Amino acid sequence: MPLAVIRRLLPDWGTTYGPPDDTPRPAVLLLHGSEGGLSGWSNCYSAILGASGYLVYPHSYSAGGNAWNAGSIKDIDLSRTVKALEALRAFPYCNGRVALYGISRGAEHALLVATGMAKRGLGPLPDAVACLAPPDVVCGAFDARSYRDPGDPGWQAWDPAKRAWNWEGKYDDLLPTQEIGVETYPGPLFLAAGMKDTVWSPDMSRRLEQRRLKHNRPVEAHYYENEHHVPGSKGENEHHRRLLGFLERHLPLP
Repeated sequence: MPLAVIRRLLPDWGTTYGPPDDTPRPAVLLLHGSEGGLSGWSNCYSAILGASGYLVYPHSYSAGGNAWNAGSIKDIDLSRTVKALEALRAFPYCNGRVALYGISRGAEHALLVATGMAKRGLGPLPDAVACLAPPDVVCGAFDARSYRDPGDPGWQAWDPAKRAWNWEGKYDDLLPTQEIGVETYPGPLFLAAGMKDTVWSPDMSRRLEQRRLKHNRPVEAHYYENEHHVPGSKGENEHHRRLLGFLERHLPLP
């Protein structure tokens, strides 16, 4: 039986997932959350999108870590992700169109890259941006080594005293609690959140949606009634159907 998805190496970056034929396709750069790039979850989601016809590169950006330790999201240079985006766009198996898709901290990452590129006049911009469970403000650093379960003494989702992101060593617009200027990115934006999310309130996604609408920026938002921060099986299936519909409207498959 032929493989529905194969891996191809994006030189200097990592593996991609996509259909086995050589037809150049639209691509997705996928950004993981605080589980880290080596946990396997972003590879799983990449295989799902790859089996649906897209070329997908799961970009591992967390600092350190391994299959047993997520590493940290601390002082991550977002300009490196811009270089990864450029490399993916130039990859022979990509047709030149690329979307960013991020989950949780990866959604924050995707928004900061897209808006940061727009503010700095860098291009070409991502052709679309998709987010599952995004925050509407810049969050502080996360270190898996010091993570505690919710309810434990001293629990916090991220450290507001430490910086998660920089742009070529600078922290302009990247300090914890600063509002993400989501209206800066002019392209299509997909937002999704579970209504039972206890990590980040779905109100964060609603505020992002409202800011987009206020500035006449294209936005598509979905709120999953019975889902948490990351959807369960039924919710994930519904989310992927909606996500793929968004991608195909803005990055049509060959």
